[in-house]
Amino acid sequence: MKLPQNLIIEADGGSRGNPGPAGSGAAVIDADTGEVVLEIARFIGVATNNVAEYLALKAGLEGALSINAEARILVRMDSKLVIEQMAGRWKIKHPDMIQLGAEVQQLARGRQIRWQWIPREENSRADALANKAMDERIDSDRSLQDSTPRASTVEFDQLLPSSVRAPGSVTDELTTVILVRHGRTHLTESKRISGSGGQNPGLSEAGRADAHNVAKALAEIGNSGQWAHLAPVSAIVSSPIQRTVDTANIISNTLSLGIELMPEIAEVSFGDWDGHTADEVKVKWPDQFEAWRGAWDVAPPNGESLSTFDERVQDGRRQILGKMASKTVVVVSHVMPIRGFIRAGLNAGAEAYWRPQISPCSITIIRFWGDQAAEIVALNSTSHL
Repeated sequence: MKLPQNLIIEADGGSRGNPGPAGSGAAVIDADTGEVVLEIARFIGVATNNVAEYLALKAGLEGALSINAEARILVRMDSKLVIEQMAGRWKIKHPDMIQLGAEVQQLARGRQIRWQWIPREENSRADALANKAMDERIDSDRSLQDSTPRASTVEFDQLLPSSVRAPGSVTDELTTVILVRHGRTHLTESKRISGSGGQNPGLSEAGRADAHNVAKALAEIGNSGQWAHLAPVSAIVSSPIQRTVDTANIISNTLSLGIELMPEIAEVSFGDWDGHTADEVKVKWPDQFEAWRGAWDVAPPNGESLSTFDERVQDGRRQILGKMASKTVVVVSHVMPIRGFIRAGLNAGAEAYWRPQISPCSITIIRFWGDQAAEIVALNSTSHL
């Protein structure tokens, strides 16, 4: 088996009492495929948070070097102290840390290692392993190196666009956007047009069930299942319309994350057509309906044209990519805004607004490097429903 050439270490430690019962956790990831190849959980006994974090880093480095001593390594931790000390920008002053720091520096000496601080919410894999050690009070190492990579990860690049034909000058940070359409409402179920005006219904009973199912699927991202190779979700953004807020709240409760509301990603306005079926619109507004279909600049009476809507939703998309750079963010929205993100991801024309099917509580995943590059990972996935 070919040895991984680029590895990522995610490490974290914790202490319940500081000092108190402590544990450390580390995950070693093949950076070229996104596959977790080694998980380490160690129960330390009574120690401080800082000691646990250093021991997590030491265990992660030892694990990575046992896989390939010549690999290039990126260390990711939410401990600013450890990262800055290991990068040589801060001095190690505390007596408990000096010896541990020296041991880690000895492991790192002569290696190709980069040090990166990340927010706590992006370090959930290692945090879960540290808590596992504290809960079970035992050590456990789990090697996944010999498992056959899933088809979805064979050609996956953790940091850059995966295709060899993608531009080679990508410098913007990666933001993984997970687009979720809201659950069903009584208007969805009766096949009535439901835009950003008119009625503002909440989820139906079936819609709430769908939202709970999609929340469970989102909780698996970065941890298990078909998207374990992606980074875990660390932020949620939602349209302010009631059906999306209802869906986002269920997701928020499952993931223990807050929600940011963004009006720019609300559904397109259908104006006077809101609440009608398509057949009713054809009968009542026959000429306007035919002129509107497939048009870029024609709006429904008192509604939005695609050109106006697209300007709004692309502004919202760029705001998300700016605020959430380097994160995995769930965007809870509607059919047309999700298609707008797809249009940007594919650099497509107006046809992107009517060609993709977007089902209630479906998952669409797009990786964006600002406006420089994009990669479609999943489109309208409904296997969780």
